[in-house]
Amino acid sequence: MVEKNLPSSVDARRAVIEPDHEEFSLRRQCELLGLARGSWYYEPVGETAANLKLMRRIDKLYLDRPFYGSRRIGHELKVNRKRVQRLMRQMGLEAI
Repeated sequence: MVEKNLPSSVDARRAVIEPDHEEFSLRRQCELLGLARGSWYYEPVGETAANLKLMRRIDKLYLDRPFYGSRRIGHELKVNRKRVQRLMRQMGLEAI
C-alpha cells in the first residue's frame, strides 16, 4: 500500500492542480488527488445585497445589545431566526 500525503482541505487540493499540465489531464489530476472535478470548477457565490444589508442591521443591533441571541435579534428585525443564526455564525457573532 502506498502512503499518500495529500492536502487535507479542498482549497489546498485545488491549488495543487495544474490545468495546463503536459502529462496529466485535469481529470486524472483530480482523480489522483481524490477531488471531484466539480470541486475544481466551483466558484463560491457571495452574499446577496439583501443579506449584506441585514448583516449590517444585525451588527448594529449586536453592538448596542451584545447579550441578544439569534432569537431576540430575529424578533427585533422581524426576520427568520435561522437566517439570523446563519449570518451571525458567518460574522463570528455570539451572544454574551
